[in-house]
Amino acid sequence: MRNRGAVVVIRNKEVALIKRNRGGKVYYVFPGGGIEEGETPKQAAKREAYEELGVHVIVGDLLTVLHANGKHYYFYAHIVSGTFGTGTGEEFSMPERGTYEPLWVPLTQLSTLDVRPKRVADMLIRKK
Repeated sequence: MRNRGAVVVIRNKEVALIKRNRGGKVYYVFPGGGIEEGETPKQAAKREAYEELGVHVIVGDLLTVLHANGKHYYFYAHIVSGTFGTGTGEEFSMPERGTYEPLWVPLTQLSTLDVRPKRVADMLIRKK
C-alpha cells in the first residue's frame, strides 16, 4: 500500500496526461507517483510533475482523494516553467514497465479514452 500525489494540469481546454503502453494495453494516467518519506502529498505531486513532465508547477487546490491501495491525492496545478515533455524520471528508463509519453489531451476526448482513474476523468468531464 502506497500513498500517491498527482497533478491535474489544464491549459487551453486540454489536460496533461501520460500515455502508457504496458503489456500491449494503451491507457492514460495523470502525472504523479509515490509520496516519499518526509514529503507531503502536495510536495510529491510537484516533484512528480517535474520528473514525468519536465515542468515546474504551482500545486493548487485538492480535486479529490481516492482510496485504492493507499490514498491517492489529485491536485490542480499550473505550469510556471520548464519544457513540457522533457521529464527524466526513473520510469522512462525502465522498459519492463512499458512506455511513458507525456501529452496534452483535449478535455472533449477524455470520455473516449481509457483514462485512469476514471473517476478523476469523469470529474473533469462534468466541469468542462
